[in-house]
Amino acid sequence: MDRSHRTPGLIDLQVNGYGGYDVNADDVTPETVAALTRSLWEQGVTTYLPTVITASEDKIAHSLAQIAGARRSDPLIAHSIPGVHVEGPSLAADDGPRGAHDAAQLRNPDLGELDRWQTAAEGLVRIVTLAPERPGTVEYIKGAVRRGVRISIGHCAPEQEHICDAVEAGATLSTHLGNGTYPVLPRHPNHIWAQLAQDRLSAMFIPDGHHLPADTLTAMIRAKSVARTVFTSDSAALAGMPAGQYETPVGGSVTVGDDGRLTLTGTNLLAGSGHSLRAGLNWAQQNLPFSHDELSAMVTTNPAALLGLSKRVTGGADTVDLVGTKVIATRVAGIEVHRA
Repeated sequence: MDRSHRTPGLIDLQVNGYGGYDVNADDVTPETVAALTRSLWEQGVTTYLPTVITASEDKIAHSLAQIAGARRSDPLIAHSIPGVHVEGPSLAADDGPRGAHDAAQLRNPDLGELDRWQTAAEGLVRIVTLAPERPGTVEYIKGAVRRGVRISIGHCAPEQEHICDAVEAGATLSTHLGNGTYPVLPRHPNHIWAQLAQDRLSAMFIPDGHHLPADTLTAMIRAKSVARTVFTSDSAALAGMPAGQYETPVGGSVTVGDDGRLTLTGTNLLAGSGHSLRAGLNWAQQNLPFSHDELSAMVTTNPAALLGLSKRVTGGADTVDLVGTKVIATRVAGIEVHRA
């Protein structure tokens, strides 16, 4: 009989939704966010950043306010949500780099808007993803960093100098590197190489077998180093849902494949991930040539360090009990919140 073993809880820096719960839905409420959090606890995710994507300023502010409301409703939910990731709206407009983001809502970065987000979010915005080629990006990055917000490069098609300028201004992350760009890039130079070569950038990758093939992801991790690699789910609300075609506020019509792949209906363009971070870690353990400890660091120690929450990995309060790869119990802040 398999015996259970205990591990630190997983930390996911990019969660748009899961199990039918969507932080970007027009009707999102604090109850939506609470239900999403509980669904993630069942997957062994004890810390995560709800990820609000490109929309009007009012809609972004509404989502941020609902997340803040969910945190006020329950101290364990507040513990599990130490911040928010805003992905957009200052992204590249072309098909491919734009991904599933609404082209009509793209705009240049504005520190005034960031401040208004923080007011709505009660100071929760921790990461902003943007395209560094957008006008005004350098000053925005400098201002965001002064405000304690990390800038991540993503959904972009920049020249090498844009990457260098963003890093010099204080950008420290890449969002789902290798995705959110054109299907075909010049062999060299291109912005993926430029980001891999920047030691001041840590990289977030989606380990689901759909966003990056195993050999590609292996080479990218080796270039970036294990210490600067973070796995995220980028899970959408349709993650974990049955195969079929759905209408969503993110991307419109989205098809869920039999293998969990999410695409904009009628295209090969990905519309987020159909898997939790737990499923991504399981895939990585089966398909990538890295040790158990190295892969575990990518979903615990490394993201915790980026958020300044390293004690969550070492302190023993946020833990998961597993039998094989199945989550049988989850504890948040030392309190059991899930038992299978």
